[in-house]
Amino acid sequence: MRTSSPTGLWLPIFAGLCASLVSIGLARFAYTPLIPALIQAQWFSANDVVYLGAANLVGYLIGALLGRPLARQLSNKTALRIMMLAVTAAFFACAFPLSVIWFFAWRLLSGIAGGAIMVLVAATVLPHVPAARKGLASGAIFLGIGLGIAGSGTLVPPLLSLGLQDTWLGLGALSLLLTALSWFGWPADLAHADVTHDAAAAQPTPPGVYLLFGQYAFMAAGLVPAMVFLVDYVARGLGAGAHVGALVWVMYGLGAIVGPVSYGFLADRFGARRSIRLVLVVQAIALGLLAVAHSFLALALLAVVLGSFPPGIVPLALARVHELLPEHHRQQLAWSRATVSFATFQALAGFAYSALFNATGGHHALLFVIAAGAIGVALLLEQAAIFWKHTNPCRREPARDSHSPENTALTVVAPSRASSLPQG
Repeated sequence: MRTSSPTGLWLPIFAGLCASLVSIGLARFAYTPLIPALIQAQWFSANDVVYLGAANLVGYLIGALLGRPLARQLSNKTALRIMMLAVTAAFFACAFPLSVIWFFAWRLLSGIAGGAIMVLVAATVLPHVPAARKGLASGAIFLGIGLGIAGSGTLVPPLLSLGLQDTWLGLGALSLLLTALSWFGWPADLAHADVTHDAAAAQPTPPGVYLLFGQYAFMAAGLVPAMVFLVDYVARGLGAGAHVGALVWVMYGLGAIVGPVSYGFLADRFGARRSIRLVLVVQAIALGLLAVAHSFLALALLAVVLGSFPPGIVPLALARVHELLPEHHRQQLAWSRATVSFATFQALAGFAYSALFNATGGHHALLFVIAAGAIGVALLLEQAAIFWKHTNPCRREPARDSHSPENTALTVVAPSRASSLPQG
């Protein structure tokens, strides 16, 4: 039975928001404004600091793979609670830089928790939400990522005035508070939610799902440089200082707050597929401009646009999965695979960009240009798929149902509205 009362509806959504805020918004993005401080305080070398940032991305991949098996053993609710506690423990542990290995292990654990939460949170909350509110609920859940980014930009600088160790302890305290507030908000697992992998895999998967996996992977590769290097680019690369870098990061956070809601609106208004095209074009242009921008106004505006992307594409991709697959258990499996695809390229890109950054002596602009190219590949994938379909007319995807035969994965016709997505 789905939750029907307003209080019962918003408590799970609030729990999901807290989970995405802690595990992604803070655990990953609070590290970015800390990079200059970690280097200046000589906790680690500049090269080590960059690779320690990539540790979270590797953990995210591991967590995306382990999320569903862990939930089958413990239940979604228990797994989510444990992962939030793991992130909290990692914050407190990072207050003590005992060694690079120690720090790497805890950053890795925080990434594992983030990946598992990203796989499980929507599958836990959205089945309890009426179909007409799924888009809004999805945007509200992943709004936590944006709030975490914005919070890290406004919270980290004053905490740093107390000291680097106190900064990590403060982030741990905030994470612990949010974990406690969300503890009783998680809904019980639905009885029909546990469907075997074989049962889901036995049904044919629309080609559009695989296309989404590819696009989502290159989106991940395209968002890493701004996500990891933006503050360092402004503070050290342009010589503007840590204060200006923090201000630009706040603008990035504002964009992250707007992203989930605005991208969800685009999906409801124009369909997820068409919205993905539009977003990719805008992001590619913004990354190209970031490589040559120097004024604070230009950097601030670009930061807002780029900041909307990491949290915004999550509900957008999820809406696309719901457009392509009507059954709840298949949506869960496809979303898990999409998250793994995203996490794989994000981790590979994290280490590749870090290695390139160190090899070029800190050439930020080159990273942004390469990221723009990755976004361009994501955009071209769909065009290549459309061309392939037109040159192979016999390869047509079966319709989802008799009422919407035109909504196949690779047709040019716009998909149905996200608001009409089937209930999980």
